Amino acid sequence: MFQEQKSSKISESDGKGSSGKIIPELNIFGLWAYDAASALAMAVEKVGATNFSFQKTNISSNSMVLDTIRVSQIGTNLLQSLLSTKLKGLSGYFQIFDGQLHSTAFQIVNVIGKGERGVGFWTPKNGIIRRLNFSHTNSKTYSTSKENLGTIIWPGEPTYVPKGWVLPVNEKKLRIGVPVKNGFSEFIEHMVYFYVELGLANYATMMYCSSMLGASSVYAAQCAMNRSPVWDEINTTIPVKVGVVLDMDTWLGKMGLSCISMALSDFYASHGHYKTRLALEIRDSKRDVVGAAAAAVDLLQNEEVEAIIGPRSSMQANFMIGLGSKARVPIISFSATSPSLSWLQSQYFIRATLNDSAQVPAIRAIVQAFGWREVVLIYVDNEYGNGVVPSLTSALQEVDTHVTYRSAIHPSATDDQIVKELYKLMTMSTRVFIVHMLTPLGSQLFTKANEAGMMEEGYVWILTDGITDFLSTLDASAIDSMQGVLGVKPHVPRTKKLESFKIRWKKKIQEEYPTNEISELNIFGLWAYDAASALAMAFEKLGAGNFSLQKTNISRDSTGFESIRVSPVGPNILHSLLSTRFRGLSGDFQIFDGQLHSTAFQIVNVIGKGERGVGFWTPKNGIIRRLNFTNTYSTSKDNLGIIVWPGEPTYVPKGWVLPVNEKLKIGVPVNAFSEFVNVTWDPKTNATKVTGYCIDVFDEVMRSLPYAVPYEYIPFGTPDGKSAGSYNDLIYQVFLKNYDAVVGDTTIVANRSKYVDFTLPYTESGVSMIVPIKDNKSKSAWIFLKPLTWDLWVTSACFFVFIGFVIWVLEHRINEDFRGPHSHQAGTIFWFSFTTMMFAQKERIMSNLARFVMIIWFFVVLILTQSYTASLTSMLTVQQLQPTVTDIKELQAKREYVGYQQDSFVLEFLKRMKFDESKLRIYSSPEKLAELFSKGSANGGIAAAFDEIPYMKLFIAQHCSKYTMVQPIYKFDGFGFAFPIGSPLVPDVSRAVLIVTEGNEMVRIEKKWFSEKTSCSDDNGSLLSSNNISLDSFWGLFLIAGVTSSLALIIGIAMFLHKHRVVVMGKDSASTKIKTLMTLFDQKDLSSHTFRIADQPYSGSNEPIAAVGASPSVTNSSPRPSTFSNQTNNDIPLSGEQGTSS
Repeated sequence: MFQEQKSSKISESDGKGSSGKIIPELNIFGLWAYDAASALAMAVEKVGATNFSFQKTNISSNSMVLDTIRVSQIGTNLLQSLLSTKLKGLSGYFQIFDGQLHSTAFQIVNVIGKGERGVGFWTPKNGIIRRLNFSHTNSKTYSTSKENLGTIIWPGEPTYVPKGWVLPVNEKKLRIGVPVKNGFSEFIEHMVYFYVELGLANYATMMYCSSMLGASSVYAAQCAMNRSPVWDEINTTIPVKVGVVLDMDTWLGKMGLSCISMALSDFYASHGHYKTRLALEIRDSKRDVVGAAAAAVDLLQNEEVEAIIGPRSSMQANFMIGLGSKARVPIISFSATSPSLSWLQSQYFIRATLNDSAQVPAIRAIVQAFGWREVVLIYVDNEYGNGVVPSLTSALQEVDTHVTYRSAIHPSATDDQIVKELYKLMTMSTRVFIVHMLTPLGSQLFTKANEAGMMEEGYVWILTDGITDFLSTLDASAIDSMQGVLGVKPHVPRTKKLESFKIRWKKKIQEEYPTNEISELNIFGLWAYDAASALAMAFEKLGAGNFSLQKTNISRDSTGFESIRVSPVGPNILHSLLSTRFRGLSGDFQIFDGQLHSTAFQIVNVIGKGERGVGFWTPKNGIIRRLNFTNTYSTSKDNLGIIVWPGEPTYVPKGWVLPVNEKLKIGVPVNAFSEFVNVTWDPKTNATKVTGYCIDVFDEVMRSLPYAVPYEYIPFGTPDGKSAGSYNDLIYQVFLKNYDAVVGDTTIVANRSKYVDFTLPYTESGVSMIVPIKDNKSKSAWIFLKPLTWDLWVTSACFFVFIGFVIWVLEHRINEDFRGPHSHQAGTIFWFSFTTMMFAQKERIMSNLARFVMIIWFFVVLILTQSYTASLTSMLTVQQLQPTVTDIKELQAKREYVGYQQDSFVLEFLKRMKFDESKLRIYSSPEKLAELFSKGSANGGIAAAFDEIPYMKLFIAQHCSKYTMVQPIYKFDGFGFAFPIGSPLVPDVSRAVLIVTEGNEMVRIEKKWFSEKTSCSDDNGSLLSSNNISLDSFWGLFLIAGVTSSLALIIGIAMFLHKHRVVVMGKDSASTKIKTLMTLFDQKDLSSHTFRIADQPYSGSNEPIAAVGASPSVTNSSPRPSTFSNQTNNDIPLSGEQGTSS
């Protein structure tokens, strides 16, 4: 009530005192004064004294003046009464302790935006606390934790708490500039000339300049640019009439007109040498479409204007566009923002403001940055509100965001109507609201939303520029109800010119409208200023000397509109205006496609008593923290500053909630495989109980979510406990909104994804064929050949022969074991090589090269024989289970019957695989499947079944050593949970699925439902693989053996040829040389140590040791071919003894 009285008193004086000064806001000292006076009145009343006279003390003649002060007779009682007075005052609890006011609590505030915002409290009893409630004030704990405070925005907006100190920086000297004497004198001279010109030209620029020195500086700059003196052009200016059509009884009209007039005054003050002068012809459209049209006709017919600035609204502009097109007169509007107005309607319509759709990409980027998938549009139900809805809806769809509801509010809606609509929105799950309306209705909306509890945690509100541009004009109660709201508005660069203009404009508007409520200058005033400046520039660039209008040929029966004159210079004016570019108060002024080019939008957060910028959006860079204009486009929320959301949560709102007091209806299939989903009915209570592997996984996933989601399972079955349809039918129920989700053994397939959104799969994927198996152990007499494949058998045999041949070549001349008749030597080659398999060879190896080859070969033979033995042992001792069918084509060729699970998508899969539908049989349970297999295809059963891997593994585990899965596996995406398309739960549930499947809980669930269901000791359900050993496993060993053997063979032959190089280099024919070398190769190498005399040491030379009594020529001359024999020469005496073969 006190505030209301104070407000009424201030409003009576128009917010100013008697001296014209603005009265400051009421503060705490005024409240304390109020409470002190109240307490004193209460104390006096409690004393109840009727006589407050004072008595004089006895005063001597020499007493001082102070001694004559009288003493109060009730002062003591009054003091006691005052000290005991307690009351609930304006400032809080009023109570005096120790002669001073008792302090109860201090509020901690954070200066943000255009004011302060409370972040916590301090009390002597509890210390730092977030809110003053009974739970805190009665607590016995004292806290100084910063965690009890709300979000604090520190200077510079760092993401951390400042440490409170920095290192000293290097000192730098100030660079002080002083003017040159001669230049300063010239500057003063220009100032004097400037004042003289002001008087001659009768300009009113002085009242708009912030200082005389600033105005003089402008003139000095003009003189430096060799401008002509003003007095030479006073009588040479050309007036050009320009119409202004505005609603003069609205604040926008008053502000726009003042900005237009100031723009022309400023423009011609700084361009005094220009030859054109715009003369304004002002008309009031009186908030009416017809009034705006009548004003335009009057200006075009009677005033012969060359251009019209206005009108205010898009509806008025829509009609005036046709008039401007007919007269070829540009219509320049700085406030008609509706997207329905298009330059294509008329090229003479210039929108010197931003289209409402220009802000749509910025809003879309915000929604995309935070990942919200559902939004609600709240807009005013008129042309302004309806115009932006189509473009905003389309833009959000481009980033996969769905507009779940459009709330159209009538411009004159009552509080009850707004509250009814808000409660309707509260029943929905979406919590992201985009508001597009103007301030009067917007203020009313947020006040009621705050009262309805829609400004608490979890809500997100985004404003268009219709409200954001006017936040500074809203009262404190409206701002308090909008805390945490995000908004976008065109960015206006802060410049000294703009700040100076704001001061001058405020002074001018107070003088022109002293009795009206003072409002802040907004973006439309800046656009009006820039539009008038652009028009003045365009006329000056045109340089036309004649701007008269010519009449069209008019018949006597013509209407008023047909008599509108056509401007002969209209096209030139239009072209000049479209090419005008300059730096205005609102930023860069440039017209593209008939409207102002948008450069950047500022993203603001309503905090405290006003707004605070948290970032920008530009068409080139997307969302950025500061306007640094990089070359990359970003929609990352990390580029924004700290945002305080409604309710001040510590997290980013997810943008949706579950419906209040409602549980999700989860549809579950009535499954034949009870391990996955098992539905049981209680016949007495008719209650259902749902269990199973899929149910446990879903329960664990929902527990992993960071928020609670209530839900209940509803079986998709008939009253008698049977399935109500196929899995496709169950999935379709979600699309029909009968269920909120489907949980069970539902496979993710392409055709189902057209109706629902699946989460990530939680099981392995694939469809495979299962067939019976049989034991073939006793049915093959050639089982000893099966351990190795045929290519390995052939390769091994070839290598045995090759190794034998290499050893024979290397040992033939030096080893008696590899000599003899040709047939004997051939037998030795095969015998030696194959006996190495059992390491039973008796032949000695003399050559080092042969020994090296044998080392490698023994290693190969060892591995080969051990592998063969192991494989053969397995085949002979382990039960050999072979599938009865190994290929789909075999089934189709034999026209065997095939089974598939009832209601499964596998039926469509089998059709795509071109199976005959008459050869397909259904099984409804694992028992039915086993029964079909036992009958066989010829007796009403099946030869194979197709189903998903989880079912097959479970079935095989329950029937050990009877069935197996056969490759190939056909790829599918496994089991997943189904939700409605666009459901915000899908991303969160998918992330929770990953958490559960990667943890130990998944192992526990699988062990619970599957490991205990089988008694099999081994995994008979694994895919059948071959036991044969192939060449692929040994080609590396054979490669090593082949390379080493070939290398040894090449070295041995090279050594032989080198030793008999005389024969090789002789003059005989090639055939003779070959025969000679073959003969030499067949002889013993007597130089080898294997043929030396037993009691004579080896000399180490390549020549044989000479026999006793032998002639030197015997050992030194080359032997003749006729002396060589295939037999050992026993006629050469060695030390008197007969030589023997060794």
